[in-house]
Amino acid sequence: MRENTEDFRRIFLQSTPMMDLRAPIEFNKGAFPGVVNLPLMTDDERQQVGTCYKHSGQEAAIALGHKLVNGSTKEQRVEAWAGFAAANPEGYLYCFRGGLRSQLVQQWLAEAGITYPRIIGGYKAMRRFLIDSLEHSVQTLPLNIVAGLTGTGKTEVIKAVKSSLDLEGHAHHRGSSFGRHATPQPNQIDFENALAIEALHVTEQGAGQLVLEDEGRMVGSCTVPLELFRLMQQAPLIWLEDTFENRVTRILGDYVVDMHGEFAALHPDDPQQAFDQFAEHLTGGLLRIRKRLGGEKQQALLGIMESALAEQKRTGSVDAHRDWIAGLLTDYYDPMYAYQRSGKDERVVFSGDQSSVVEYLRDRTLVSVS
Repeated sequence: MRENTEDFRRIFLQSTPMMDLRAPIEFNKGAFPGVVNLPLMTDDERQQVGTCYKHSGQEAAIALGHKLVNGSTKEQRVEAWAGFAAANPEGYLYCFRGGLRSQLVQQWLAEAGITYPRIIGGYKAMRRFLIDSLEHSVQTLPLNIVAGLTGTGKTEVIKAVKSSLDLEGHAHHRGSSFGRHATPQPNQIDFENALAIEALHVTEQGAGQLVLEDEGRMVGSCTVPLELFRLMQQAPLIWLEDTFENRVTRILGDYVVDMHGEFAALHPDDPQQAFDQFAEHLTGGLLRIRKRLGGEKQQALLGIMESALAEQKRTGSVDAHRDWIAGLLTDYYDPMYAYQRSGKDERVVFSGDQSSVVEYLRDRTLVSVS
């Protein structure tokens, strides 16, 4: 397949199956969602060929590559590529630049009686396309930012509006000191690729806006792309409101019930280890804000949290967690958000509860598309 942005757009919009022939070390630095890594060479083989290329040139490096990937090793890899091609006849193969590695695999498949297309330009060209398309989307579509106090359900609004980009979802982080999940975050490139693909889907639907949650530059360890973040700081704010009690209940569900469930899923045969890691997760979140919260308040909330954890472990009840959550909102999050809002009031164009905010944003999408 020639290097063509419309082809790339179709591939990502249709979630076209692709096999990535790069070495695992390359793949793990950044890849596209759902792509299968079936490398031509292992990391060690790639390093040997690279060293040979540097010292002896391309011809010698190619010869070494053929020597390393030969016999039963070659047969096993061709069998894996053939299996992917048979299972995904509409798919493609690619390497980093769409050059020697993908040509060679294509040739070996042809010798096995299988014609399978490759992407000229490879990973590098598709990655460039995604970077450019995301920047184009955020520069051409108006942004609307959902803001509000902690626990008002901003993420629920994002999931309810089709023209949204889910920064926290792609970063696998809730964007706060307690926002980590039981499993790791993606690397930066994977985060950007997934975000750009979501933006492609939103623009393909004809949306007249992009809706995002109010975030800092960092969502955990993932960095919001600079141009997107810059425009987010200038965009209109839609302020989400909810009662204090509802907010406490929502945070209890997210940070206590759901998080314990995540650790339990990681350790289904060892509930003690799951609970210990969950407890460490909660106390670690409180420790990370010790300086901003103040040592005395942090110690008081830690005592309440540890008592709640002990009761949960003993009885299974999570109700006691409401006390430290309420204290954290009152002493930390609400004053911080009040201070931040004081500099943003002129940007607030709408305020309301969850149903009215969702309706407002959906109406804007309908108006923009019509």
